[in-house]
Amino acid sequence: MFGKLVPASLVLLGLAVVPLAGSQKAGGGADGAFKIDPVHTTVLFKIRHLGVSNFWGRFNEANGTVTVDAAKPAASKIHFSIPAAKVDTNNPDRDKHLRGPDFFNADEFKTIDFDSTKVEPKGKDELEVTGDLSLHGVKKPITVHVKQVGYADIPKMGARVGFEVTFQVRRSDFGMKSASDGGMLGDEVDLIVNVEAAK
Repeated sequence: MFGKLVPASLVLLGLAVVPLAGSQKAGGGADGAFKIDPVHTTVLFKIRHLGVSNFWGRFNEANGTVTVDAAKPAASKIHFSIPAAKVDTNNPDRDKHLRGPDFFNADEFKTIDFDSTKVEPKGKDELEVTGDLSLHGVKKPITVHVKQVGYADIPKMGARVGFEVTFQVRRSDFGMKSASDGGMLGDEVDLIVNVEAAK
């Protein structure tokens, strides 16, 4: 369901930090290794249906790590992983079909993964991230734009950082174009990823 990046799109992660009492800093301040919090991370996708509407779905789980090097941002790293079987379109029969061989083939290709290979600062609280997107047994390099939403050191919860990303892929680039959909679904898939990670 996912493939080639569109130039105007953004990237693969988003960490939305909920405003809480504590020493908050808009943007800067994050440094070190953070673990993605699956409870406060959201992965949404949108695809054209019948050429007349946009249909939305989500993945109900995401994991990974974000390592922020404040002194040398180019040394920062991102690993993001989604269990393919966690696809959710609010329809059990459709979700079963999406998990099957016509689409994600989740039994064989269990996770959708992104691993950064290059990080470049691009202005205040923004990064250009290049990495490998692995989906449906296919690995492709993509370059995306990541915005750091915020950072806070929260009492009893510790340091948390947030990023937000939007990007587009073509499912046919990852071998997910199937005759079984009868042309009902578009090839381009838009993704919105908001991630919160805790130190």
